[in-house]
Amino acid sequence: MDFRYYTNAISQASKNFAMGIFTVGLLLIGFGIIIIALPELFAMLAALVFFAAGVGCAVTAVKIYFAQRRIDKMGSDDNGGRKNVQIHSEHYDL
Repeated sequence: MDFRYYTNAISQASKNFAMGIFTVGLLLIGFGIIIIALPELFAMLAALVFFAAGVGCAVTAVKIYFAQRRIDKMGSDDNGGRKNVQIHSEHYDL
């Protein structure tokens, strides 16, 4: 009689995980060989990726700056309170 502490689903998940790691390893080896063969091309691609990421960061920073500036202008227009708001308080005499 075979007694297992885990189910077949766990075994299948382990096999799939091992296959995924093996595939990623082979892809990394292939990319390494291509980079060794064509270093100028990959240097250009890396430079393009960094340039695009830098432009994206700069655009996002400018958007945040202008949004914050607009929020600050909206807050400075009023006198520290909301318009058309009335406070009702009831005094109960005991």
